[in-house]
Amino acid sequence: MPEKTVNDIPREVRPLFTKGSDALARENFDYAIDLLMQVLASSPEVVEVRKALRKAQAGKSGKSSGGFFKKVFSGAGAAPQIAKAQMALSKAPAEAMAIAEQILNSDANNSSAHRIIANAAEALQMPQTVALSLEVLWQQNPKDKDNTIRFSEALGKIGEVKLAERLLLELRAALPTDPDVHQALKNSSAARTLGEGGYQDIGKGDSSYRQILRNEDEAKELEQENRVHKTEDTSVRLIGEYEARLKTEPNSTKLLRSLAELYTQKKQFDRATSYYERLRALDTGADAGLDRAISDMTVRKLDQQVAQLDVVAPDYADKLAVLNAEKLAFQLSECQKRVEKYPTDLAFRFELGTLYFQSDRISEAISEFQKAQSYPSKRIAAMNGLAQCFAKRKMNDLAAKTLQGAIKEKLTFDEEKKELIYQLGCVFEAMGKKEEAIEQFKLIYESDIGYKDVSKKVDDYYAGQ
Repeated sequence: MPEKTVNDIPREVRPLFTKGSDALARENFDYAIDLLMQVLASSPEVVEVRKALRKAQAGKSGKSSGGFFKKVFSGAGAAPQIAKAQMALSKAPAEAMAIAEQILNSDANNSSAHRIIANAAEALQMPQTVALSLEVLWQQNPKDKDNTIRFSEALGKIGEVKLAERLLLELRAALPTDPDVHQALKNSSAARTLGEGGYQDIGKGDSSYRQILRNEDEAKELEQENRVHKTEDTSVRLIGEYEARLKTEPNSTKLLRSLAELYTQKKQFDRATSYYERLRALDTGADAGLDRAISDMTVRKLDQQVAQLDVVAPDYADKLAVLNAEKLAFQLSECQKRVEKYPTDLAFRFELGTLYFQSDRISEAISEFQKAQSYPSKRIAAMNGLAQCFAKRKMNDLAAKTLQGAIKEKLTFDEEKKELIYQLGCVFEAMGKKEEAIEQFKLIYESDIGYKDVSKKVDDYYAGQ
């Protein structure tokens, strides 16, 4: 997801950015946050929007009062959202980033949220966004060695090499014998030398390293092999390091969790389970993140069993159905437990509604989707789910009304809006309103002829004229 400029904000959303900037200038921070979050939902790669949102979040936190106790209760209230964002990080970094932004809207200096955003942005190859959150963490604790080194590396990637080197020099003054700081400083100096020599242009335009190599296929192959080996080597090295440390720190929850996650990534689920069981045995209290991690591991284990099925076997379909049913039942049971533990977490409510719908438990799904509508980042998706429940019950008038409301609220014409319009067209078809239905399909056809079966629906309509 390469980062973009303000000029890349969709035309229909630009007025929101203008209003949000004006509200920020007037120090109407709540309104500015609301508007800028809407812009960010459609244009998460536009750095200036996120920078403006940071100012609004900081302004709101600065104006609020409450002192120590407010911060304590604020941090505790954010714990389920932090856990949810951490769980989404590996599979859906953009979603993790969106959840973390919601946390920062109430607590601009939440260090966990900033770390999540930095990690998510790194996965999405958004270097300026990485630096934005690492800077906040550095301001909170300039003597944090690991973060300062990481921040300096992030600055180097966006061309701020001299600033990166200055931070490292200050860190070396505080830690004169630390080998990590010395190595980071050497790396920074080397990067500055490369920049001054013009070598930073390799990888861009006509100076691409792919063109320097004689064979582009060879370059792709080397790049892929390097990435795979690096990831694998790192995992093996970390597992060896953590297991060695665990012998002297047997009750370290951080080491146990890291090992469980590494073995899950390597699909060695039995080893992962053993470490998760040791974590649970320590009885560290309610931990939404741990519960979700174990749940996700079990789902991945079931997915692996599905992948290992013999697709040409005569009983393939039966075995697949059994595993899918087992997976859905497990996910539903785990989500119900999370909702019982955290009844006010509306993101869990949305997830539960989705699982109820997939299980054909429509009444329960309707109830959860109705609750989830109050969660801003899931409101539109919850309305879509609610409409599909109504349609399943043949309550097509209610389905149409709900979809029309969602479409009105959805400002950007993205994949989510296409889905809403498509579903409305299908509901009109079920109601026998052919003209209204085709108008919806034509809206999609005008911009995306390849969306689902829209092309066939529109072509058949005109062929019948």
